[in-house]
Amino acid sequence: MARIRPGLAAGHRAAALSLYWLAFGPKLGRLLGPETRALAYLDRVLCPEQMISAVSERGELLGIAGFRMARGAVSIGRLPEMVAVYGRFGAFWRCALIRALPQAVGPGQFSIDGLAVFDAARGQGIGAALIEALCTEARSHGFRDILLDVADANTPARALYEREGFVPCGRDRMGPLRLIFGFSASTRMVRHLA
Repeated sequence: MARIRPGLAAGHRAAALSLYWLAFGPKLGRLLGPETRALAYLDRVLCPEQMISAVSERGELLGIAGFRMARGAVSIGRLPEMVAVYGRFGAFWRCALIRALPQAVGPGQFSIDGLAVFDAARGQGIGAALIEALCTEARSHGFRDILLDVADANTPARALYEREGFVPCGRDRMGPLRLIFGFSASTRMVRHLA
């Protein structure tokens, strides 16, 4: 049985970075890679206060979920963090591409900013439990909706979100950015919170 807890225990940081890269590396690899640099960058910007964790009875990290509000996100970096890992030129073009991405959250909005479960822990309801914890977090801040963007190619994630009450409310085409991120469109989804 998984225990859902706010934040990320200090001893789980390395596992969380690894899981984040396993889940999102295929989409972010051309932007943040190679892996060693990507992990160095993510280690600088990962914000445990914007996360919820799923932990086993033995204390092992099983899954993570990040959230984004106007005042913070699980993995938002700025130019100084980029420069420290990629140098000035590398930071410049990476920041430009990140800014070109559709943003799932604006002022007064709450969104899921990544959800990942280790392969060995899938099929145990951990993703659904993390989503419910995110909804509770959103409610605690006074939000009435929770948003997310899911790549159209990620059909298992979309199926999970639909089972958990999310409905499509928009679509963004990637245009030429599809060559970098590996998917051509994403669907924006919303769940209204009671």
